[in-house]
Amino acid sequence: MNWDHIVSDFRSYLRLERSMSENTINSYISDIRKLNDFVPISETLSSEDISEFIESQQNCGISKRSQARMVSAFRTFYKFLELEGYIKSNPTDRIGTPKLSKYIPVVLSLDEVESIISAVDLSDPLGHRNKAILETLYSCGLRVSELVELKVSDLFFDESFIRVTGKGDKQRLVPVGEPAKEAILHYLKQTSRLFAKEDTLFLNRRGKKLSRVMVFNIVKNHAAKAGITKTISPHTFRHSFASHMVENGADLRAVQQMLGHESILTTEIYTHIDAKKWEREILEHHPRG
Repeated sequence: MNWDHIVSDFRSYLRLERSMSENTINSYISDIRKLNDFVPISETLSSEDISEFIESQQNCGISKRSQARMVSAFRTFYKFLELEGYIKSNPTDRIGTPKLSKYIPVVLSLDEVESIISAVDLSDPLGHRNKAILETLYSCGLRVSELVELKVSDLFFDESFIRVTGKGDKQRLVPVGEPAKEAILHYLKQTSRLFAKEDTLFLNRRGKKLSRVMVFNIVKNHAAKAGITKTISPHTFRHSFASHMVENGADLRAVQQMLGHESILTTEIYTHIDAKKWEREILEHHPRG
C-alpha cells in the first residue's frame, strides 16, 4: 500500500463523503499517522496491535475522550480501507471504546455574562467590535470557528436571523437577539466599513479575519476585567446560551437545531446542567438540606 496516496484519499473521503470539519479531519489524520509510526499499517495489522497502541497512549496520559476519538478515527480509516478493497477483514471490529464519564461544561450565570459584556471599554477603537463579538457568541450560541467565518452577507436582520456555516460546511439559520443586533450595527457604523470590499464581519485592526486565538484572548481579557474567576473560553458562551435556553423551557430539538448538533444526544448534556441547578436549589431550601 502506498501510504501517502492512501492518506490523501482518506482525507478526501472524510471531506467529501463524510462531510467532516477540517479540525476533525486533521485530528483523524494525526491519529492514524501516530498509529503508523507505532507499528506500520499493513494488511496484517491486528486488533491487538491497535489495542497496544491505545494502551501506550493511555500510559502517556491522554484523556479518555482523546482515546475515544482515536478509536473512532481508526474505525473510520479501516472502514475506508475495506470500501477501497485494500483489506478483507477489519481489525477494529473487536476494539472497544473507552467509557466516558458525563461531561458537565462550565456555564456562566446571566449576571456573569452581562458583567463580561459590560466590561468592554467602548471608548477603545476596538470596543464596539469586541462587544459585538461577545454578544454574538452568547446570543447565537456559536462555535468560535463559526464566529470568525461569519460574513456581512450572512446577516438577515430584517428577519432577525443570521446564517451560520458549521461543521462540514453545513449551513443553518439562527435567531439573533436585539442586543446582539444592536451591537453589530454599532460596530459596523463605528468602523464605517473602512474595508468595504471585505465581506468577513469581524476584522482585526489590519482589516483581516480574526483568528480563533484572538477571540479566545478577547473573552479571557474581558472575563478578567469583570472579575470572573471561572476558567472560560469562547465555547463557554455557547454552553451558557444553550443552558439558559433549556432552563427557560426551550424545546430541546429547537436548541439542537440552533447549535447545529447532528445528534440530540449531544444537546441532552444541557438537561443535566439544568438538573444540577435544580438539585442545588432544592438542597438550599430543603429543611434537611
